[in-house]
Amino acid sequence: MPPRVLSEIDRLERTRNYLYPGDVSKAVRLWEDFVHRPARELWRDYDGLWHDDDSLHLHWYCCGNPLEARLLLDAAMRAMSPRGARELQKIIDRLDAFWTPPSPWPATVGG
Repeated sequence: MPPRVLSEIDRLERTRNYLYPGDVSKAVRLWEDFVHRPARELWRDYDGLWHDDDSLHLHWYCCGNPLEARLLLDAAMRAMSPRGARELQKIIDRLDAFWTPPSPWPATVGG
């Protein structure tokens, strides 16, 4: 990422009450790790959202929720200059291309 964008992110993290230093880069790493997981693991996580099974998300308690990280990235891009937001959006778009949420509806059984 260009230095001017990193500088803008640093300024945002220091001036916004919903951000702390390093939050944006942490959110990018968390989202990147999440979207590169095998589909079977993504399904387990997504299924847990529907069934509200906290045992599936114990890892998220210590290491961060990737879905919340993605929302934080959206908020950061809205707060950035158009030029800076485009640079960050390029990175996020590449990561988003890896993630297709599983359908919440199971395939019909028996026709």
